[in-house]
Amino acid sequence: METKITTTRFKKSIKDPFSGVKVLKPGANNKKLGFKVTAKKWTGKRLYSLTLVERETCPTTCHHWDDCYGNNMPFAHRFKTDNIDLVLAREIEMLMAKHKKGIVIRLHVLGDFYSVSYVEFWQEMLEKHPKLCIFGYTARKKDNIAARIQGLNNLFSDRCVIRHSGNFELDNEWSYAAEESFEGASFDCPEQTGKIKDCASCGLCWITSKTVRFLNH
Repeated sequence: METKITTTRFKKSIKDPFSGVKVLKPGANNKKLGFKVTAKKWTGKRLYSLTLVERETCPTTCHHWDDCYGNNMPFAHRFKTDNIDLVLAREIEMLMAKHKKGIVIRLHVLGDFYSVSYVEFWQEMLEKHPKLCIFGYTARKKDNIAARIQGLNNLFSDRCVIRHSGNFELDNEWSYAAEESFEGASFDCPEQTGKIKDCASCGLCWITSKTVRFLNH
């Protein structure tokens, strides 16, 4: 019987946040993301991303547990979560000083919100840095972590947009990210369909609450 995988398939790609490798990667390193935000909201900020270890930080109920996007990303730097908040706080401080209009952080290219205290860390960062914005997606459903994420969305509605991934609705407070098979009211990701070159020039995921639909990977 095959053992159920509980971490990334590419263990050599896992990095310690204290290794000296930057935890927050500029969006310029990822053609999908882009770097300078030209979208109608958060314009002028610089886009960075954070990648954690898939499965280790994700809920076991994630519908992409087996066919995770990370299965096709052998070279991505995935960061351990042990004391990662200390490194993130330092890097955010440096980037805020460097970029006067502020920064946007994409959470998470791989991985998910893994604890209530981790969500609380992002609340502290948003409180401390008025020009910091975050966006991303979560597979968390009705647990304490999901509740705190939604609280974060509500508390910082202009600067925090974490969408729920899935072809169903939890309640009318969440914004959603659906799959290609979704047939409800939605818009297709403009970057995936080639209408816009990257997230930084689109911004719809943090501008509108309408469900975004992604092509199957």
